[in-house]
Amino acid sequence: MSKKRALLFIFLPLIIAFCIVFGIFLGAFLTPSSGNNQTLIFPKAKRFNTATKLNEILNFIEDTYVDSVDKKDLTERSITSMLTTLDPHSYYIPAKDFDGMNEPLEGNFDGIGVEFRIKNDTILIISPIVNGPSDKLGIKAGDRIVKVDTTNVAGVGMANADVIKLLKGPRGTKVKVEIVRQGSKKRKHFTIIRDRIPIFSIDAPYIIKDDIGYMRITRFAKTTYDEFMKASRDLRNQGMKKLVIDLRSNGGGVLGAATMIADEILTKNKMIVYTDGRTRNKNEYFSTSGGILENCEIAILINENSASASEILAGAIQDNDRGTVVGRRSFGKGLVQEQVMWPDGSGLRLTVARYYTPTGRCIQKPYGANIEQYHAEAYNRYENGELLSADSIQFPDSLKFYTPGGKVVYGGGGIMPDLFIPLDTNNGTNYLYALRYKGIIQNFALNYVDKQREALKEKHKGALEFKDNFRVDDDLFNSIIKFAEENEIERNLQEIITSKELISIGLKAAISRNLFNDFGYYVIINETDKTVQKAVTFFK
Repeated sequence: MSKKRALLFIFLPLIIAFCIVFGIFLGAFLTPSSGNNQTLIFPKAKRFNTATKLNEILNFIEDTYVDSVDKKDLTERSITSMLTTLDPHSYYIPAKDFDGMNEPLEGNFDGIGVEFRIKNDTILIISPIVNGPSDKLGIKAGDRIVKVDTTNVAGVGMANADVIKLLKGPRGTKVKVEIVRQGSKKRKHFTIIRDRIPIFSIDAPYIIKDDIGYMRITRFAKTTYDEFMKASRDLRNQGMKKLVIDLRSNGGGVLGAATMIADEILTKNKMIVYTDGRTRNKNEYFSTSGGILENCEIAILINENSASASEILAGAIQDNDRGTVVGRRSFGKGLVQEQVMWPDGSGLRLTVARYYTPTGRCIQKPYGANIEQYHAEAYNRYENGELLSADSIQFPDSLKFYTPGGKVVYGGGGIMPDLFIPLDTNNGTNYLYALRYKGIIQNFALNYVDKQREALKEKHKGALEFKDNFRVDDDLFNSIIKFAEENEIERNLQEIITSKELISIGLKAAISRNLFNDFGYYVIINETDKTVQKAVTFFK
């Protein structure tokens, strides 16, 4: 097959889908309903145009195709196919999925306020959300939910998605739960009034050393700026003069959250970012005066999964010579999406502009028709050696820009850090990776905490105290190795010895997470995280 014919074979279905859906949108506004169409012959009075033609194609398929078709499903699949031909970040959201996809950006959802896992076919509460409806009623970590309203949920093979459907619901509605609590033979009954539950986007704000603060931003939601301000004030009150902002694996989110945080760091009249599109006027964002962190030294951590709003913040700090970017080259998403809601509850996020860092660089990496390859670039970077060596990264001179201080920065595919930190592969073994990928460390830690939660919390009053005092001794270490063997991971003595420290650190962090949530995890992991420690050392 020739190259041209091969390309035609690949793109023809997408082109057809594009034409169909384009007609659907235009036809809804330009033509009246044609009722039951039994023929391809159009009335002479009706103007024949592309919109009419494509609407009639859908009707014709529905009326005459050899098998019955769901016109709504055909339409939605066509929309999805069409958008994939535009760029990797324009996409359609069916009505049934809209709330779930939009909640992280809103920063909240309606529910009972618990974090749970399914353990031994039972819903185990890992942690109630502080001051949430479950917490206020006295529901505790370690409780098992066995019944929701009239539905038995224990021992019936219920999946996470099914549990979520039962527990979530509009604010103000009631749900009854039946709970088994360790140490009590009698089941407890609670009637919970659902409420607005926050989805926090700031993790582990704490003083990591001396006057150096740390916080991790997991996403940019509508509530992120308020969380950031609270965490910054708390850290400043504890004597913080330098701050590490961890944006690794932060895939982005709301543009405004990133620009407002940048405004708190930059002095007055510094450009943060600007956007420009074919049908959108150039829109520039500048900093104002009085930012809470204007006098604070800043380090930004990024990696190959830091994208979009994360890159806006990192780019604003780097291009204004305001701080140091540490880590590995970011993802490279410089496209701005605008969300449109449709009457049926579905949504469309369409790329309408590109954003540019203060020096004028667009950091959107190239994209073509192969969307899977585009999103798999992190793996390709590993294969190419980029994650292990900065020397493997090549930027053309045409993409070179200069900051006000004379520093060279590049566009065309992500933010390149000022300090490159390679992927840490020291002491990594196949045995360690098997433990991680099969969830052995997490499951063992959950079982360990579940058996002695109250005793552990009594002995260790908080995450920082746990970090300083808890030790993974030989008995505990041998227990997880035995647990792994029981779960079909064969012992490999040499690899166990090589990875012993990493296994112990991971286990300690996982136990701490079960006791003190994500905060407990990061205060331990950061102690040996080379990117975090490089930023701390750089400050000093």
